[in-house]
Order: sequence, then structure tokens, then C-alpha cells
Amino acid sequence: MRRGGGSPVRTALIVAVVAAIAAGGIAALLINIVQRKQEGKNPFFRVVEINENTEDPAIWGKNFPAEYDGYKRTVDMIRTRYGGSEAEPRTPSAADPRSIVARSRLEQDPRLKTMWAGYAFAVDFREERGHAYMLNDQTFTERQLVTTQPGTCLHCHASIVIPYRKLGDGDLKRGFERMNSMSYAEARKLVTHPVSCIDCHNPETMELRVTRPGFMEGIRALKASQGLANYDVNKDATRQEMRSYVCGQCHVEYYFKGKEKQLVYPWAKGIKVEEIQAYYDEIQQTDWVHAETGAPVLKAQHPEFEMWSQGIHARSGVACADCHMPYMREGAMKISDHHVRSPLLDINRACQTCHKFPEDELRARVEAIQDRTYKLRNQAMDALVDLIEDIQHAQSIGQNEVRLTAARRYQRLAQFRLDFVEAENSNGFHAPQEAARILGESIDFTRKGQIVLRDGTKGR
Repeated sequence: MRRGGGSPVRTALIVAVVAAIAAGGIAALLINIVQRKQEGKNPFFRVVEINENTEDPAIWGKNFPAEYDGYKRTVDMIRTRYGGSEAEPRTPSAADPRSIVARSRLEQDPRLKTMWAGYAFAVDFREERGHAYMLNDQTFTERQLVTTQPGTCLHCHASIVIPYRKLGDGDLKRGFERMNSMSYAEARKLVTHPVSCIDCHNPETMELRVTRPGFMEGIRALKASQGLANYDVNKDATRQEMRSYVCGQCHVEYYFKGKEKQLVYPWAKGIKVEEIQAYYDEIQQTDWVHAETGAPVLKAQHPEFEMWSQGIHARSGVACADCHMPYMREGAMKISDHHVRSPLLDINRACQTCHKFPEDELRARVEAIQDRTYKLRNQAMDALVDLIEDIQHAQSIGQNEVRLTAARRYQRLAQFRLDFVEAENSNGFHAPQEAARILGESIDFTRKGQIVLRDGTKGR
């Protein structure tokens, strides 16, 4: 009688079963690999045909369901410490059908009314919301009631490629110029959607592209100031640059030129705040005359691109989309998350790809920067309000006009710098040192304005 082991038949059966299981596992793995490779070769299923006349994002969404799902989620209203907006209910009306709006920044900080006295922003200015709201929030803002806004505004608040081409008989730039000269109410009838897929993607190749003539001309002027003539952004930009330029089409400073209300990005001398200021001074641009002081002042818009360009992320080659539209896995595919939002709401994918620290640590770092920027912003705001009150007082007692003119000049310089940081939606994070420098200069200019009113001399 043999001891130990099993019968040869039983051993053979066990070996056969193990081999079969292993073979099945390997076969399944190979099938999965083949499937994933096929998914990688075919990044989307062409359910419908899309072309240069396909404006509705829902149609694009049939071919790109994951991207469209993210796009639809920009209706979220989630607040970070210094950004986003909690929903504020309102009673709809015939004039304004919105049932939810963002909180009023004017109510949160009445000093803004003083800074913008006599300008439409002193009537209505609210927290920023997602792309889903960009068209309606502009259409129904109370600013439309106190001033006649031009069709130029739709350059960045609507899906505009097809309307421009239709208006320009196939010529994008001609349509842009024609819409600029329209009233907002007239131009608004020509657009349907907020920013959409066609505004950033070539429908044939899905490659990123710039479609806003304002940016095309602005970046050409900027590159020319840097010694690079005849720059064509859609031919000369790298793919990584395009992942910022498609955002920079709209998140920028601008002004309306002449009676035609031509949209211009003021970058011919550069994109730092003092370079933009110098450009405005040279062409004698004034957005409005301050109602309380008579100063010819400027309103900064939303210079995220300009501020980001001065920061460490831009210098390191990090694009806007890397943080606000981070990559995500969808099966075998790597796609950009089209739920455009604050990186603080998605730290794992937006930040930890590069920064190997806990989420709480990264959030604390960002909020430390923003806390310091906000404190400095408040100091600059207090200083500006003090200068405005001092100019008012000087006017009331018949102060020397030479001193008043000098003080108003300092108000213009201080106000534009403060507003440059106030209107830039990162609260200093895009370029912390640059934001601090700009706010420091703002405070210095208000001090000089007060000194010139007091004794007629320039501040040191």
C-alpha cells in the first residue's frame, strides 16, 4: 500500500483544472486588452454626424456622452471659501424668469458701490456661476436696465461661431464686427446656447481651436510686442498652449473701441497690469467718469488669463485645463473632465497628480494664499474709499484744481489695480506674488493721492 500523494489520475485532474482556469484567465485578460486597445483606437462612437453647423451640445453629446455629462454638471452651485456661489432663490417675473440667482456681491461689500459709483456694476454685481448660466445671467442682469450694452458682450457669453458666420456671410471676423455694432437686445436674438462644444473644438478632428476674433487679434498683438510677428494662434500654438488659449478667449481684460464697439484685448504693450494701464493711457481710454469725484476711471473685467500668465503654474507649463478640467479615465480612454469648476472641488485629480500631499494640506495652502490676498484687498479697498471721500471733501471746499486733477489721476491708477485683482476670480491664487504686488501698488497710489490733496506734493 502506497503512502502520501494521491492517485495519478486525481493529480492529473487537478493539474488540468488549474491549467484550464489559468488559460481562461489569460484569455479573458487578452480579450480585455484587445477591447481596450480598440477603445483607444476609436475614442468615440459616431452615433450622429456633426459638422460646422452643429451648435447644440446635446447633439455632440450623442458621440461624446462622458464629456457632455460633465458639461451639463456646470449647473452646480457649490461654494469654496472665496469662490462659487450658493443659490439664492428669487421670484420669477416676465422680465426675468430666473428662479435662482447668485448672491449679490454689492450687498456683501457696499464699498464696491463706492468704487464703481456711476457705473452699471454699482447696480448689479453677483458671485460667479458655472458656464451653464453665462448667457442667461448676462441677459437678465440689472445692468441691462441702466445702460445700453452692445452685442459685443455676446463674444464670450454665448455659443457664437455659427451666429458670427451667418451674420458675416460665411466670414467669422466680418460677422464679429457686425454684431459688435448691434445693440445687445438685437444681437441676443441671434444666439441660443451658452458656450458650447463647437466654440472650442473642430467638429471633424476634435482638435482644440480658438474661435474668438478678439483673442486672435489680441494674442497676435501680444506676440508682436514680444518680437514674433504675424502670429496665427490656430497654426502656431502648441497643443498644451491651446489648453489655456481656449479658456483665455474669454477670461481676459478687454474694452470696446469706438462707436462700433469693437472688442479689443489691450495687449499691444504686454499683459501685466501696468502695461495694460500704459496702453489705455496712450489711447486715452476711459470706461466712465466716477460719479463722486469726476475721475476718468477704468473697469477691469476678468483678467484670469493675464494673471495666470504671471504665476508659477504658467511658468511650469501647466495649462488652465490641467487644473479646471483635469484628465479622467473613461474605460480605456483618458478624457478631460468637462465639469469646469474650481480645483478645490476636485483636489485629487486637479492637484495631487503633481503635488503629493494630503488633500487637507493642499486646501490649506490655497486658502492661506487667498486669506492673505483677501486681507490685502480689504486694505486696498479701505484706502481707495478714503481717497474718494477725501477728493469729495476737497471738491466741496474749493480745493485747487491742479491738486484735484492729480488726485483723480492717482484714483484711476489705484482703482484699476485693485479692480484687476477683485475681478480676477482666483483671489490671488493664480499668481500670489503678482496679486500682492498689484494691491501694494494700489495702496501706494491712494496714499500719494491723499498726500497731493494735503500739501500739493507727490508722495514719495
